[in-house]
Amino acid sequence: MVAKLARACTLRISPRKLHFILPDSAAGSGVSMWCELPQENFFSEFQMEGVSEENNEIYVELMSENLARALKTAQNARALKVKLTNKHFPCLTISIELVSLSSSSRMVTHDIPVKVIPRKLWKNLQEPTIPDSDVSIYLPVLKTMKSVVEKMKNISSHLIIQANLNGDLNLKIETELVCVTTHFKDLGNPPLASENASQDRNPEQMAEVHVDIKKFLQLLAGQQVNPTRAVCNVVSHKMVHFDLLHEDVSLQYFIPALS
Repeated sequence: MVAKLARACTLRISPRKLHFILPDSAAGSGVSMWCELPQENFFSEFQMEGVSEENNEIYVELMSENLARALKTAQNARALKVKLTNKHFPCLTISIELVSLSSSSRMVTHDIPVKVIPRKLWKNLQEPTIPDSDVSIYLPVLKTMKSVVEKMKNISSHLIIQANLNGDLNLKIETELVCVTTHFKDLGNPPLASENASQDRNPEQMAEVHVDIKKFLQLLAGQQVNPTRAVCNVVSHKMVHFDLLHEDVSLQYFIPALS
């Protein structure tokens, strides 16, 4: 999932959670990502030692595709160990115990080069502030959206996302020759979003943002399984924030509005 969204990313290791981060500064396009995994849901044993007691964290930069490739070999593993090592250069060493047909086991080791991020740069890698949205809305099945947006991409590079407090979502493209809109109805709005919305806001009124269609498609293509929960938060003419929950994994993805 992460490998499809970011070529390189930061892995933040703390005693309770793992994070995959793509900060604004790393994404020339301004898109940022914050993916959170509680470690107890993935490891039966977890030991780590950070920089110091008060800064008990580790930050490393890595190529997400290298990590994805290594973990693919672990799908039927009996055991998996992840260590930060130094083999002439810093590495994330992944040791995988595989069971063969004869029930004997064999070890496969992957050394993934990483760049250790100094503490003075950690401040740029904190959880992003979520701006107050004009409209929050539940998303339809992402696979359905993906097929719609893929067709729209052949006509326009810009996508208009519109949503209101009546549970309506529109995906729209406009060119000099054509205007195409796909409507999704009765999607529902998260309860808190509806309560926090301005009392003056007409439920029918659309909040609107124009985004790069490729960036939105990148998010949809990265979701192999439909999330347990998927929410879209629209900040009119500024940005769109997606909050996806995949059982144990939480993903936040931000796409800025086109100027």
